Amino acid sequence: MDDLTQALSASFAVSKEPNSTACPHPRLAQYKSKYSVLEQSERRQRFLDWQKSKRLNYVNHARRLADGDWTGADSDGEEEMEKQEEGERAQDGNTEEEEMEIERRKLPKHYANQLMLSEWLVDIPSELDTDWLMVVSPVGKRSLIVASKGSTAAYTKSGYCVNRFPSLLPGGNRHNSAMGKDYTILDCIYSEVDRTYYILDIMCWRGHPVYDCPTEFRFFWLQSKVQETDSLSEITKRNPFRFVGLQSTDCTAESIKAALAAEYSFSVDGLLFYHRQTHYTPGSTPLVGWLRPYMVTDILGIEVPAGPLTKKPEYASHQLQQILEHKKTSSEVRPVNRSGGYELEYLSTPNQEEGGNCQQEKT
Repeated sequence: MDDLTQALSASFAVSKEPNSTACPHPRLAQYKSKYSVLEQSERRQRFLDWQKSKRLNYVNHARRLADGDWTGADSDGEEEMEKQEEGERAQDGNTEEEEMEIERRKLPKHYANQLMLSEWLVDIPSELDTDWLMVVSPVGKRSLIVASKGSTAAYTKSGYCVNRFPSLLPGGNRHNSAMGKDYTILDCIYSEVDRTYYILDIMCWRGHPVYDCPTEFRFFWLQSKVQETDSLSEITKRNPFRFVGLQSTDCTAESIKAALAAEYSFSVDGLLFYHRQTHYTPGSTPLVGWLRPYMVTDILGIEVPAGPLTKKPEYASHQLQQILEHKKTSSEVRPVNRSGGYELEYLSTPNQEEGGNCQQEKT
């Protein structure tokens, strides 16, 4: 069994995305993606450099999401820029491995793949306590919220519209739609138990996109706008679901300990770590990290007080065994399937009850 474990940990990958949260944590489950040509720390720096030079039209992108009109989506000169970038890469002689790690990205069309997804936090940044922010994430389903033209729509990360309702978000009901000029786009986690959309991040508010703003500004903007909107956190006829902004904190050892010792009005799922300078970029990124609360001591080396959040669940020590039983040894890459799910994502967080939520839905 030990030989099989070692061989499997060095050979298989369930996704092209390095350190995908659809898989058990690489260090805790002895998982190492064969696509991790570059260390996570180096990839972080390349992503930061990439976002400084990118030229993506977020104004038109936000408007298309709000209007549902993707006519002329390629008319912003993006194709010409892509051809120019391809020529530059050919001249630079970039290797296939480098292109695989720092892939050429462009804005997605329609409602699929619009959310910024995390990776397992593997390489701990030396500047974690100064350059990163942490958000305690509730249990729920990841949702793209688009409020426009007098209605609010909720989409899954794979692009399916699962609900449409009025809300007090700008543009979210017929009384505040302002003739379609106001629209709001949010990254949320939906808790069916609480009938609450917990706002994780903000991409656009009242027609003003903030995709290309640093995390620190987006979080500040989110909190200020939520506080300015009366009754947004209350269930009313015009607001049948609550919208509550999640709080962020710095990543000092003291702040992390305090967060893990605190009590929350929701069931805690995990911890998200955001680089302060990262823009909101659809797709998986090493600039957003993910950990389970019980992993903090092992991964971050921070001694935390014993409590409900830091207690290791029984399944934590059996994740690799489950994968060995359910996964055939193969070098085949199996990307996201058509339903938006990831291979073995149910092993990343075993269901508390049949049909329960998967961890990848949230991060």
